[in-house]
Amino acid sequence: MHVKPVASALHAAAARGRRLAEGWAGSPRALDVLTALSCLALMALDLPGLAAADNSLSGPLAAVVLAAGCSTLLVRRRAPWVSYLAALLFIGWLHELTLIQFALYSVGRYRGRRAGILATLGYVAFALLVFSVPGWPEPRVESLSSFLSLVVPIGVLAAAVGIAAYRHDLVSELAARRAESAVLQAVEQERTSVARDVHDFVGRELTLLTVRSEVLSTRARETSYGPDFEELADTARRAHLVLNEIIVQRGERAPTPGVDGLSALAEESGRAGSPVRLALDPDAYALSPLRQAAVYRVVQECLTNAAKHAHGETIEVAVTADGPRLRIAVSNTLPARTADAAGRAPVSAGSGTASMSERVRSLGGELTTTRTQDAYEVVATLPRG
Repeated sequence: MHVKPVASALHAAAARGRRLAEGWAGSPRALDVLTALSCLALMALDLPGLAAADNSLSGPLAAVVLAAGCSTLLVRRRAPWVSYLAALLFIGWLHELTLIQFALYSVGRYRGRRAGILATLGYVAFALLVFSVPGWPEPRVESLSSFLSLVVPIGVLAAAVGIAAYRHDLVSELAARRAESAVLQAVEQERTSVARDVHDFVGRELTLLTVRSEVLSTRARETSYGPDFEELADTARRAHLVLNEIIVQRGERAPTPGVDGLSALAEESGRAGSPVRLALDPDAYALSPLRQAAVYRVVQECLTNAAKHAHGETIEVAVTADGPRLRIAVSNTLPARTADAAGRAPVSAGSGTASMSERVRSLGGELTTTRTQDAYEVVATLPRG
């Protein structure tokens, strides 16, 4: 009777364990542990020699000392100099060069070029000092040049790889910040554009309301309704004033076209080499100017993206106003990508899609993109009212 609850509990525990393992496996802490274990495995190859050498270490004690040295790599991100100092100790005491490679890489990776170069110079100088002590390395190399041919490449290569990884991280972070900045800027520009459209369209309606209410107030001045129409006119004027204060106009700009501008967009795209098949619901002409502007901007951005990524392919554009929702669907097939074509693929930060999504969301709608191996489709839905 208790089999099912126990099985369910075991299944839930196993699933939780898998999630924890997957999350931990991709973490920096897991990479540090793996690095320390790898260093210990390489150093363990020297255990017989360390036990036989004249350094007062037995086999088990040598294993403990090596494990302690490798454990300093667990803090290599926050304190790479700890493993570096431990590595220098190992060089002078145990004549061990494995840990210094990991330490120099860590200094270069997490502290940059200057620290990596200083650490490498310090390591070479320290090794040269130890080289002058009789009996090291064992057996003693025949000349200083043969010693340097061993010590210098180890340090320079490890530090250089770490510095290169550090620079790669900086470049990747800079690219990510630039892409994020471009998306945020595009969203902000789209918000400004939407605000201006609101100002234009709503402001026009408020102006008409103000004029009409003032006319009615004049006509009804001698009646009992006069004060009401006067208050209505004052309210409309205040609303228009508040709208002008909230949305600051920045320079002159052309008004955003509506659905009547889609034909011109399609013709322009066709002349550029990307033919468009446009299906426009006649009911779309009855939409409010704000929603018509949204339709125009979404289609415009989709045609621009298609020209970048699928130049020459036919683009299907369908605008339907069925029921309470307005639907905009733009799709195109994707060309077969050769190796050369992949190398020439245009760079895009995705800011255009962010702009479209921001405009659609500002009107209470949603935008989805679907990409398959052969086609790409953008679907935006908006409330009609």
